[in-house]
Amino acid sequence: MSGPSKGRKIRVLVGGVFDILHVGHVHFLKQAKELGDELVVIVAHDETVRRNKRRNPINPAEDRAELLRAIRYVDEVYIGSPGGIDFELVRRINPDVIAIGPDQNFNCEKLKEELKRHGIEAEVIRVPYLYKSDRAKTTKIIRRIVEEFCE
Repeated sequence: MSGPSKGRKIRVLVGGVFDILHVGHVHFLKQAKELGDELVVIVAHDETVRRNKRRNPINPAEDRAELLRAIRYVDEVYIGSPGGIDFELVRRINPDVIAIGPDQNFNCEKLKEELKRHGIEAEVIRVPYLYKSDRAKTTKIIRRIVEEFCE
């Protein structure tokens, strides 16, 4: 990464579903924020959740975005496009760093190549797990709710 020009804040970008916000999300956002000065979040569009998770989101994208805006580590929130990665939105955000969550299925090297093909120069960093727990996995939270209240 060539780094931001003198005086410019370092922008960190993360993306994710953030459905049923939990402590694992908060730890990830805190770690990502520590990589720079500003943290920008792209929340997955509801259609993207349906396609990638093969389920409907519990909370609509607008609600997930509003919850994220309330977290002190987060400076800006956008809702992604229904397709894959919206490289035009990423270009407009102009991140210096893209932080990938520890459980996100991205090959960092391939993502770097794809970003470069779209004219986006950003460092890609995988954030390590700091908080390993079943309480920090949305699918396990959903399963516990179903077991506790629906069976």
